[in-house]
Amino acid sequence: MSSEFIRQKLEGKAISLGREDLKSNEIPSVAVWGKTIPETWENAVLAAWEFGTHIPTEYDQDVDPQSRDVTLMMTVADPFAEPRIHRALPDSYSGLATYVAEVVDGVHDSWVNREGHGWSYSYHDRLFNWPGKYSWDKILAGQKIEIPNVNQIDILINKIVSVPYTRRAQAITWVPQVDQPDPEPPCFQRLWCRLVKPNDKEYLLEMNTHWRSNDALKAAFMNTYAFTELQKMIAGEIEKRMDKPIGVGRYVGIMDSFHIYGSYERKNQIQTFLNQVEKMPFERRVVRSDNPLVMAEFAKAREKLAQEKIKAILP
Repeated sequence: MSSEFIRQKLEGKAISLGREDLKSNEIPSVAVWGKTIPETWENAVLAAWEFGTHIPTEYDQDVDPQSRDVTLMMTVADPFAEPRIHRALPDSYSGLATYVAEVVDGVHDSWVNREGHGWSYSYHDRLFNWPGKYSWDKILAGQKIEIPNVNQIDILINKIVSVPYTRRAQAITWVPQVDQPDPEPPCFQRLWCRLVKPNDKEYLLEMNTHWRSNDALKAAFMNTYAFTELQKMIAGEIEKRMDKPIGVGRYVGIMDSFHIYGSYERKNQIQTFLNQVEKMPFERRVVRSDNPLVMAEFAKAREKLAQEKIKAILP
């Protein structure tokens, strides 16, 4: 895929800010936008490939080219407009449904532990139970101090209900004592929500998410899809507590490092993605979330998670 093709494709959908004023190999800041999640994600990957600076990462092998990296702001105008799914997602449809359940419902928070196996954190656990399972043990270094964990999402919702125009509705994941020394700390850092009124009859809940690092090809789509589902869940809970209609507004992802790993170039994975964008009509690159095949895979994921839950409580 040529640079000229990418720039034509991104015309009116992306901008690289002030690149001519940056020194050689500085990380450019890029803004991309689109109506749907697949369109916006696709634009973001193309922009990272086209505008990204070349820089090494902690995960490179000696044979890998350097990664391509931008600081990105990605705006999805209508997160629940169909089609919602890109066929180049890095997992199956059932895998996508499972990931949504992990972020929104915490179905695998039990996998978090500090014993050298399992997960060192989950996003749901940090948002609904900050600083997360076992974090106080490390922070307090064995001191016997009773400090409650914090359901940040419940506090966020109550804040918006009490002051609908508040700018203080946010939640974080980072725990410095735990995450700074961790070899794989959370990529997602913070979410921020605010209500807006497009008319006199309803509100929209807008959400910004902030990421220290985001894998453009193999994480960003899944992250965006799942966090818009969390946005929808929060909007629904605000609606219940305010007794007023709350819709889902635009979604923004802000990534300090939005990158394409050099290994994806070495293995021709990014080239495959670029070729599909160039040669395949957009309608064939995406699929609706209410497609019968997708819905069947989502149902399969729910059934599997239900069976996991039953096995976990059986003696």
